[in-house]
Amino acid sequence: MTSHFRYYLRVRYADCDMQRVVFNARYGEYTAVAISEFMRALGLRQEFSSGTYGFQWVKQTTAWKAPARFDDVIEAAVWTRHIGTTSFTLATEFRIAGQDALLATVESVLVLIDERTMQKTPLLERHKEALIAGRPG
Repeated sequence: MTSHFRYYLRVRYADCDMQRVVFNARYGEYTAVAISEFMRALGLRQEFSSGTYGFQWVKQTTAWKAPARFDDVIEAAVWTRHIGTTSFTLATEFRIAGQDALLATVESVLVLIDERTMQKTPLLERHKEALIAGRPG
């Protein structure tokens, strides 16, 4: 797992239910934050927020394995699983920082769009290269 981009976050009280376990829906938010930071590390975040290109989520699948609890530090590992013509698939795995056991896995399919027309558009070669190379750390 050392080749994957990693992002860390601490579970807030507001993320949890009465048993201090993270609400399942929060993993969607955690994934969005980790992917945003992944894009920043790839050098694509600025381009994808400039008004020319953007990406939209078209599918997200989550499998929960174990609970995270209030005040845990979670490690989100993100990497590119697949690159298509206009879409790409990112995998995210969540663990308690420093532990091997999975909390959840998320597969996100995103589509590149032209933000002026809001229509899907082919990934540019520089996008593909950055997504393939990934960014460890």
